[in-house]
Amino acid sequence: MDSGHDEGSDFWGRKKSKIEPGDGHRLKPFRWWQLLGRSLFYAPLHTEDGQPQTYAVSVEYFDWEDNADVYLNAKHHARAKLPASIPVPGGVIEVAATSYGLKRMHFVTANGQEQVLKPDGASAEGLRAKLAKRHPGLSRAIGIGAVVILLTLLPIGLLQLVEVFSHTEVAAKVMDPFTSPINLPEWTSTPLLVLSIIAAMERALTLRNHWLIDLETGWFE
Repeated sequence: MDSGHDEGSDFWGRKKSKIEPGDGHRLKPFRWWQLLGRSLFYAPLHTEDGQPQTYAVSVEYFDWEDNADVYLNAKHHARAKLPASIPVPGGVIEVAATSYGLKRMHFVTANGQEQVLKPDGASAEGLRAKLAKRHPGLSRAIGIGAVVILLTLLPIGLLQLVEVFSHTEVAAKVMDPFTSPINLPEWTSTPLLVLSIIAAMERALTLRNHWLIDLETGWFE
């Protein structure tokens, strides 16, 4: 799995200042109508004296403040601004998102070992995980297909971006107008856009993120 953890420990450590204490409200269960608007993950951990405790992280994508709500034993424990590194017993929970979903929901121990949190079974990530468990071959094929789509569309998007930029007043001072050598029929724009969104969502559902493969999905961040 592509961890997408390229920022380094110093970067994640700085995010601790963006954590606010929780208000103690109860964790709401995941509902089917939240499939496209919410992610919910669990981290079963233990206290220093060995007592079990469960952390839950809920991310709502229509929250324009980009927050993650953290629950401890189903009670609101903290609210963190994304991307965030949330201190928990034995390490931290790192959370980060893209325009298409999550790219990171990992428990990282003090010695650097990483483990993906368990998604709620009713969530989109949970349903995708069930597919991977029941039909691993199909799951791999879907994952490979998403990579192929994104890598195929990447140069097309980059060339179009350069073409648009080359016609701005700023670019006119340093370069001649550029025309992309790849000219696709206009009718392909919508299907290609839909394909890229589906591929990006597939990558997000499996928390896969790579600086090159997912470059196009990060342009809006």
